[in-house]
Amino acid sequence: MSKRTALAYVPPGSIVKVIDVSGGYGSIRRLYEMGIVPGSEVKVVFNSAGPTVLEKNGTRIAIGKGLAMKVIVEVLSHE
Repeated sequence: MSKRTALAYVPPGSIVKVIDVSGGYGSIRRLYEMGIVPGSEVKVVFNSAGPTVLEKNGTRIAIGKGLAMKVIVEVLSHE
């Protein structure tokens, strides 16, 4: 069973698949440049106070909560 939610609400240790990215041109462009595109998989490393830290292909990426709210993901697994 899969669950879709905003990236800002996903607990650390989860592997997620990006379903949709919404927002203005600047927000979408910034996320796409970091590789956060529909169909990509990322691991949530840290997601409490402060920025959301993701790991993609061995690289850690930090995004603010505002951007994390614009990324809709499907939770694939949780450690």
